[in-house]
Amino acid sequence: MKQFLAYLFFCFTLHGQNDSTFLRLIHDEALVKGHAHHNLRSLCKDVGSRLSGSASAEMAVVWSENKMKSYGFDKVYLQEIMVPHWERGTQEGAWSRDEKGNIRKLNILALGGSISTNGKLNASIVEFSSLAQLKEASPAQIKGKIVFLNEPMSQAFIQTFKAYGACYPIRGDGAVEASKKGAVAIVIRSLAIPLDDFPHTGSMRYDESVAKIPAAALSTNDCEWLSKELKSGKMTLTMEMNCQNFPDIKSYNIICEMTGTEKPKDIITFGGHIDSWDAGEGAHDDGAGVIHNLEAIRILQSLKYKPKHTLRCVFFMNEENGNKGGLTYASWAKERGENQIAAIESDRGGFSPRGFDVDGNDEQLQLLRSFNTLFKPYDLLHFEKGFGGVDITPLKNVYEGIPLFGLVTDSQRYFDFHHAESDVFENVNKRELELGAAAVASLVYLLDKNL
Repeated sequence: MKQFLAYLFFCFTLHGQNDSTFLRLIHDEALVKGHAHHNLRSLCKDVGSRLSGSASAEMAVVWSENKMKSYGFDKVYLQEIMVPHWERGTQEGAWSRDEKGNIRKLNILALGGSISTNGKLNASIVEFSSLAQLKEASPAQIKGKIVFLNEPMSQAFIQTFKAYGACYPIRGDGAVEASKKGAVAIVIRSLAIPLDDFPHTGSMRYDESVAKIPAAALSTNDCEWLSKELKSGKMTLTMEMNCQNFPDIKSYNIICEMTGTEKPKDIITFGGHIDSWDAGEGAHDDGAGVIHNLEAIRILQSLKYKPKHTLRCVFFMNEENGNKGGLTYASWAKERGENQIAAIESDRGGFSPRGFDVDGNDEQLQLLRSFNTLFKPYDLLHFEKGFGGVDITPLKNVYEGIPLFGLVTDSQRYFDFHHAESDVFENVNKRELELGAAAVASLVYLLDKNL
């Protein structure tokens, strides 16, 4: 194997840059000598979850800067931002009680940004099967009660991110709609595909014109059980949550670069978000994404690639509950007079890579599809118009026509772990993670060559 790799590298240096040969070198580096799995383990186990504003998020900045510096990139630096600071507080508690007095403890997580229950909150439960049904209900049905919004993610979508997008409003808007009708709190069905005991958190919003009420998610198993019990009689729910919101706090995006040899002022940005929710370790969301991108730039440097444009890897902070990292980065780049020519994001977990979406025009889609023959040996077959990523989307507002590329992974297991205690390092497959890093490195290389 060593002799074969040496021969490939010799051919590459002797005869000039051959794209198929170089993509093979990228994948060999990722799979045979890769750092991705080790680095993800360290991020998850030595730092842990990384909610914006937390001490662990601060440690993630230190970890990221040190790791980037250890590779000796041309530049490593921090970009200051201000981020929201919300804390879950002590562990939430929830108990149901039927008319006979039977009690059952439920698996619950406060939604990100929720207010506290201000001690124990106890009220009867009223169930709705969808947000639309809640909106149509009369205030008399709801006033003084806890709304149980039991709308499942659709099993019919082949790409589970489409199911998530269709169901997201129950989490984002549920508290506002319930409060309008006089509810004292809301619990929603976790945005998750499987039936299990893990509640899934995530961001929600309030409307300043509507009273704020506590908001939480229940595990899908508990939702199935509770819905069945409610058909037999009335139920009450006791909740206790100690969430708090604090003033915004200083944090950072973490950035490293390989300087372009021909057009150093033209920037190709690629990255993911270093922050995560405080449940689990943020292994898939988005530990895998930042590691994909760190490994991509490490691989290119290890192969002694000399980029035409400046390659910039960014670990964005605060994608989960504000996107201050992405917003600040875009305005900062514009103020500096930078010419951002493309951006790539990985934020769909560390599963097997399938290809890339592009948020761009037909010409940019055709450019992506022109790489099809090069990508085919690596089972990268998906090249369609679609979503780039939350962190890089603000670039679209300040750089007209910039193409945004999103790594597409196999989505079937993503919502088993999304925003839940189960999103831990042990649930990331080493080889799948490495293939994702190689896919990102390959696209960075091809864009650098062809833009």
